[in-house]
Amino acid sequence: MDGLRTRLLPTLLPASLLLLFLPLFLPLNLLTTAAAATSRSPQTTPHFHVRRHLQAAHSTCQGTLYPDLCVSTLASFPDLASKSIPEVISSIVNLTADQAQSVSSNCSSLERRLATKLGPLERCALDDCLELLADTIDQLRKAISDLSSKNGSTAPAAHFHDLQTLLSGAMTNQYTCLDGFAYSKQNVRGAIERSLVKISRHASNSLALLKKLPGVKGRPSGSLAEEAFPEYSRMRDGFPAWLSPMDRRLLQASVSATNYNVTVAQDGTGNFTTVSAAVAAAPNASTTRFVIYIKAGAYFENVEVDSKKPMIMFLGDGIGQTWIKGNRNVVDGWTTFRSATVAAVGSGFIAKGISFENYAGPSKHQAVAFRSGSDLSAFYNCSFVGYQDTLYVHSLRQFYRECDVYGTIDFIFGNAAVVFQNCNLYARKPNENQKNVFTAQGREDPNQNTGISILNCKVAAAADLIPVQSSFQTYLGRPWQEYSRTVYMLSYIGDLVDPAGWLEWNGTFALSTLYYGEYKNQGPGSNTSARVTWPGYRVITNATEASQFTVESFIQGNDWLNGTGIPYYSGLS
Repeated sequence: MDGLRTRLLPTLLPASLLLLFLPLFLPLNLLTTAAAATSRSPQTTPHFHVRRHLQAAHSTCQGTLYPDLCVSTLASFPDLASKSIPEVISSIVNLTADQAQSVSSNCSSLERRLATKLGPLERCALDDCLELLADTIDQLRKAISDLSSKNGSTAPAAHFHDLQTLLSGAMTNQYTCLDGFAYSKQNVRGAIERSLVKISRHASNSLALLKKLPGVKGRPSGSLAEEAFPEYSRMRDGFPAWLSPMDRRLLQASVSATNYNVTVAQDGTGNFTTVSAAVAAAPNASTTRFVIYIKAGAYFENVEVDSKKPMIMFLGDGIGQTWIKGNRNVVDGWTTFRSATVAAVGSGFIAKGISFENYAGPSKHQAVAFRSGSDLSAFYNCSFVGYQDTLYVHSLRQFYRECDVYGTIDFIFGNAAVVFQNCNLYARKPNENQKNVFTAQGREDPNQNTGISILNCKVAAAADLIPVQSSFQTYLGRPWQEYSRTVYMLSYIGDLVDPAGWLEWNGTFALSTLYYGEYKNQGPGSNTSARVTWPGYRVITNATEASQFTVESFIQGNDWLNGTGIPYYSGLS
């Protein structure tokens, strides 16, 4: 997986200098108003109004990670003093959406202008960026809608977790776009990088400002409750509540007892012979569940459920019976993002009884079996089979129950808020001189509500690794990004895991800013006496701290899992 991390020094004026130059940035009507005020009072000079305007910007921007950008942005709003906090955030988000649209147009222009010079990788990376920017714009527009809510249960504070999710996803999209150019020899990345970093920083500042929303201010800033996964809430029948009762019944019912909309069958006995054709037939923008039954067999194709196709369910005949297989990989010119055998972005995607595989092999490096950027997505009795980068939990909120995941390097990775419950995680035999790493979590910002929670799972060696296990080191995870966050709780950890437990990414990078925790695990690999001593690693001994990473507290699962039929439990057990 790419170790690419984007860091640019701020190019904006420091806040301390803005006072001198602010008249250059402020709209003419604000300066005109300020000038007119001088006739009323000796104190109300243009500089007095400018100073007061700047003070208001400084006050609002306290606590953001990029205060210079925040202050200069707010200083450009002529009516800042009259704006509420939701309106201020909405204005920043609206500006960010416009910038994302501008970068999207720039990517399209680059693709046309450099058509004869771009290789397959660059074209693929630009296509990734166009899709990711479109998703970003959609997420930012949804955030603006949530921020515009006025009263009662629809006030912005009531959407706090949704807003965190949307802005966290928008940030992740920018880094994913840049990652696509990791192996590019063209300088396409340089043409868009600064703009993408600025979009990400606007999203970061907006995330920080969410804590100032009325109704949210009482939350203890910086506490574990603020830091830990807030996206999984109450559990019902073993599933987060965000699964509706109907969806929960779908996941718990047998195939014969399930009503499905279309059937995919290789032998021609269904409506379609390919999964992609069935997805294409699903309605756009649906608010009701569309069930695609995929009969037993191996389907060699790459499938994409895009953002226009929400509420889709894949229903198979079981693990090892219904297979969707592909072999895209970065060596053959695909980006990691586009290498996925199956990708789901449409919200509310659920899958049951299917095996997803990328069979490119360990020598092909990054080769994704499944990528989910689907908010409130859930997977039950599924398997994900690959080597490096098997399961890409890209962004937003996800839940996996009684699933199997096979891989070698970083084989569960991404920046979603994701819980694995009662799953089996199997390390496979890698190439010579490679190490196995179960997770590589990609949280870029301390205010993102993302991370990987592994609860009541089995961490073990796959059949091909067992005979040669002593020849390869295996670790629980490593920090792909600076605020990487992963916990293992109440799980069985086999003897394949190195006593140190966790692996550095690059020197001391992220070792003090990550959050890695272990809580009451069992098995020969669970002994923490020789674990790493990084500042960000901890053995969790307090049940209250551990409970922050459950379905109830981490992904607000009770609000959406109830309807899927997937069994789940909301707490630690």
